[in-house]
Amino acid sequence: MKSKHAKTLEAIFAKPVPASIRFSDIESLVIVLGGEVREGAGSRVALHLGSLVQHMHRPHPDKEAKKYQVEEIRAWLEQQGVMP
Repeated sequence: MKSKHAKTLEAIFAKPVPASIRFSDIESLVIVLGGEVREGAGSRVALHLGSLVQHMHRPHPDKEAKKYQVEEIRAWLEQQGVMP
């Protein structure tokens, strides 16, 4: 895992929840962890990692993930046993 991905993972688990994590960095992290990102209709994406799938909408027009999205990603990664 590159340092950029490690920083993204640390940011996801930081408290308080940061509002400056780019959604594309989260997608890159999922891919590095062995998952995949599948495109859906419109801005919808499905993040696949292990046996769990997380459905989300890419934020627009901003590029940063919303705080609630970061919290959902954190819980989803914890279910998979991924920790910083």
